[in-house]
Amino acid sequence: MSGAEKNAELLDEAGEEEMMCCASCGTAGGDEVTLKNCNACHLVRYCSVKCQREHWSQHKLACKKRSAELKDEILFKQPESSYVGDCPICLLPIPIPKSQDIVRSTMYSCCSKVICNGCIHANILREIEARLPPSCPFCRHPTPKTDAENDLLLMKRVEANDPVTLHQAGMHRYSTGDIATAIDYWKKASQSGDAASQYKLSSVYHEGWGVQKDLKKFMYHLEQAAIGGHDIARYNLGAMEERKGNDDRAAKHWIIAANLGCDPAIKALKGFYAQGVVSKEDFGAALRAYQGAVGATKSPQRERADEVNRMTNR
Repeated sequence: MSGAEKNAELLDEAGEEEMMCCASCGTAGGDEVTLKNCNACHLVRYCSVKCQREHWSQHKLACKKRSAELKDEILFKQPESSYVGDCPICLLPIPIPKSQDIVRSTMYSCCSKVICNGCIHANILREIEARLPPSCPFCRHPTPKTDAENDLLLMKRVEANDPVTLHQAGMHRYSTGDIATAIDYWKKASQSGDAASQYKLSSVYHEGWGVQKDLKKFMYHLEQAAIGGHDIARYNLGAMEERKGNDDRAAKHWIIAANLGCDPAIKALKGFYAQGVVSKEDFGAALRAYQGAVGATKSPQRERADEVNRMTNR
């Protein structure tokens, strides 16, 4: 073992010993004394709140530094998928919404499942061929015949605190001017990890829609949305870092967003590459990941559905 390795091992042992004692008074943890971690950094432990307060002046610099590192570890972790998830029928990723005029998926009020257009189209063909009445492609529940029947199904899912339905119900309430109820629905959905609702809440606090403007809450919800796989939330974080002159952090955000299939992010990275901010290797890897994410959302069934929709909307 080299000298450097021995020193590192000794430092690790010293750190473990420190964690077994109160960082302020030195009291060892045991059956009679329960030590509690510093909630912010988890670097040290204390035997009492009094000791934690007395030790704060010595600990705060290391605590703030480690807290920021822990936050970045979570913030810059690549999400497994975008916030829209996969179609529960074909199991392919649902395309990220890019325009309100082009709808690539639909949420069904009966089961709150978001189904891609390809599977919806296949279900319509099945129903026509077998002369069946319209039904949900997933659970086969009959399609509601009236808005009132549809609203009744939605409210059942809202009462069950289904996050997808809560988000959609919030969007509907917001469009009718009932902002207070919309915010209440989005808050409930966000507690279940709904990234789309987190993003809407960030907009609410940024613009002051029905609430007082609150930049801290704006940033909190924007970061939570990005962590949950919301591509535009992630892109916006990168744009904010770029405006601050933090190009490295901006590039990290945009690479994560590009990996999800975000168009604005890959365009921004292309600009960074032209400026020499991002290396050829990093931009190439991001471009391949972007193309892979976009390609994974395509299928012959979805292409046929898009073609039918284009012909119908002419």
